[in-house]
Amino acid sequence: MNDRSSKDAAPADIFAAMIEAPQKLFTQFMPGGEAALSPPAAGDLTQWTSVAQRMQAMWLEFQQTQVASASAGWPAMLTQPGGFGAIMQGWMKALPLVQPEVQKKLWDDSLALWEGVLGQYGIGPKAGTSGAEAPALPRQDRRFKDPKWRAQPFYALVHQTYLMLAEQVMAMADAAPVVDAARAEQLRFAARTLVEMLSPANFPLTNPLVMEKAIATKGESLVKGMQHLLGDLQRGQLTHVDPQAFTVGENIATAPGKVVHETPLYQLIQYTPTTDQVLEVPLVIFPPWINRFYILDLSPQKSFIRWAVDQGLSVFVVSWKSADASMAETMWDDYIRAEIDAVDTIRARLGVEAVHTIGYCVAGTTLAAALAILARRGEAAKVKSATFFTAQVDFELGGELKVFIDDQQLAGVEKLSGEAGYLDGRIMAATFNLLRGTDLIWNYVVNNYLLGDDYPAFDLLHWNGDVTNLPAKWHMSYLKDLYRDNRLVVPDALEADGTPIDLTLIETPAFIQAGREDHIAPAESVWRMMHHLRGDKTFVLAGSGHIAGVVNPPAAQKYQYWTNDGSAESFADFIAGASETPGSWWPYWAGWIHRQDNAKVPAAGKRVPGSKGDTVIEDAPGRYVKAR
Repeated sequence: MNDRSSKDAAPADIFAAMIEAPQKLFTQFMPGGEAALSPPAAGDLTQWTSVAQRMQAMWLEFQQTQVASASAGWPAMLTQPGGFGAIMQGWMKALPLVQPEVQKKLWDDSLALWEGVLGQYGIGPKAGTSGAEAPALPRQDRRFKDPKWRAQPFYALVHQTYLMLAEQVMAMADAAPVVDAARAEQLRFAARTLVEMLSPANFPLTNPLVMEKAIATKGESLVKGMQHLLGDLQRGQLTHVDPQAFTVGENIATAPGKVVHETPLYQLIQYTPTTDQVLEVPLVIFPPWINRFYILDLSPQKSFIRWAVDQGLSVFVVSWKSADASMAETMWDDYIRAEIDAVDTIRARLGVEAVHTIGYCVAGTTLAAALAILARRGEAAKVKSATFFTAQVDFELGGELKVFIDDQQLAGVEKLSGEAGYLDGRIMAATFNLLRGTDLIWNYVVNNYLLGDDYPAFDLLHWNGDVTNLPAKWHMSYLKDLYRDNRLVVPDALEADGTPIDLTLIETPAFIQAGREDHIAPAESVWRMMHHLRGDKTFVLAGSGHIAGVVNPPAAQKYQYWTNDGSAESFADFIAGASETPGSWWPYWAGWIHRQDNAKVPAAGKRVPGSKGDTVIEDAPGRYVKAR
C-alpha cells in the first residue's frame, strides 16, 4: 500500500492518474470492454455520420430562418449589452480568483482531492487505500445521485472536483469585501448562478447519463435534443412541458362560470355555485398580473376556485389582460382602480353591501393600497375582509428578487422593454427561473437538450411557462418605488387615483398567509404586514413556497401550516410559539371567512351566472387568459 500524502505527491503522478482514468472508464463502462475502443462498424459509422449531418443541417436552417423573436426572452436577457450576463460579469470581478494565495490553495486542494478520489478506484499514488466495495466519495449532491456518476473514476473525479470548486467559489463570495448587504447578496447570487451553470451535468462529454443514452440510441437522442434547443431559441423561452398537453378551457382552467364584466384591463369571471345556499357576502380574487389567474384553477383536484365554490362561496375572479402596446401608459393607479371597480361591480350585481377579497402576490400589494384609499375616502365598509396570499407591503426584506433592482439592472430592464411599451413576459419568466436555476433551468437543459427526453405533462409547469407581458412604465415604477425605495410603508409617500396611501388607516379584518420556503415573498417579509395594518389580523405560515404553499388542496394531504394564538411582536416570536397542523390551511381559512359573516342566501338569480334574465359576455375562462 502506498501511503504517501497528497503533500508529497508529484503533480506528474496525479496527471498520470487522470490520463489513466478515462482508459478505465471505457474499458469498464462501455459494453464489450476493450472492444469499445475499437473502430466502429461500417453501419455504426454511417449512422453517426448521418447524426452529425442532420444536426449541422438543423443548425444551418435555424441560422437562415432566425426571426426577431429568437433575440427576445432569455437569450436577450443574457446576451444583450447591459443585460444580466454583462452585469453578472461585473459582480464576479469581486471574487479574489486571481490572487496567488487563492490559486495556490485551489491547486493544493485539487491535488489532494484527485489523489483521494482516484485512490478509491485503485489508481494513482494512493491506490488501494480503500477496501470498500463502493467508492466513499467526500461530497454528495442530488444532481449526481445516479450511480453512474460513481461507477467510473473519470466521472467521479469530474463531479467531485466540480463540487469542491463550487464550495470554494461560494466561500469566496461570502467572504468578499463588498460595500453593503445588497451588493453581497448580488455577489452570492452571481456566484451561485455561475457554479450552477458550470456543473458537469450540463455538458455532454462530462455527463455519463448523456453519453450512455447517446451511445444506446446511436446519436438519435442528440438529434432530438438539438430539435428541442433550436425550438426554444426560436420561442425565446425554455420549454418545461409538452406544449400540446394542455389547452386552457379544455383540460385546465375548467371551473364552470361566466365572464360577467369586462374592461380594457380585466375580465371579471363569476363561477357557478355548487351548493343550494351560499354565503351572502361574495368573494373576489385578485391574482397577480405577472401570471395567468388559473394557477388557482389548474386541474379540478388542485383548484382553489372550485374548492371555495364548494364551501358555499359566491366566487369571482379577475382575469388580467396581458399587456400590449395599448397599455404603454398603464400605471399602478389603473390596477388599483380596477380592483375597486371589481368590488363595486359585484356589489351592484348581487345587491350586497360588501365583499370578501383575496390578493395574491403583487395583486395583494395592490389590494392593500386599494384598502388604504377606500379607508381615506370613507368607503372601507365596501370590503368585509381581506386575505393576502404571499403578499408584501414592506420590501426591506423583499427576497432574492432584490438582486435585480440596482440602477444598472433597472436600466437594463428599461432597455429590454424597448419602445413597445411593455416588458416581454419571457423576460420575467427567465428572471424567476434564474432564482431556482438548478430546478427550473439546468435540469431541463439536461433532460430536454442533452438527453433528448420527451416533454412531461405537468399542469403547474404549463402555467409557469404561460407568460404575460407587463406594462413597462408601471413595472419600472413598481421596482423603484416599492422594491428599491420601500415607499409604500411610508404614510402618504405614494398616491394613486389622486388619493395619498397610508396603510395604517386600514382596519379591515385581514388574513395573511406566507410560505415557509418562499424565496419570492419571504415569510418574514410578508409578516411585516402585521405591523402596518390596524385591524384584526390573523397570520398563517404554510409549508412549502410561493406556489405550492398556496395551491395545497386538503385532499392532497401534503405539507402543514402553523398558527399562533398568542401575542407575537415579531416573526421570531410567532415561530417560537407556533402550533403545527398537518395538511392544508384552506379549511382554517374557510372557518375564518365564516366567522366574519355567516349569513346565507339561496343560490338563485344572479348568484347563478348566465341564468334566466342575466346578461353575460362569454363562458369562463374568457378571452383575456387565452390572449398571447
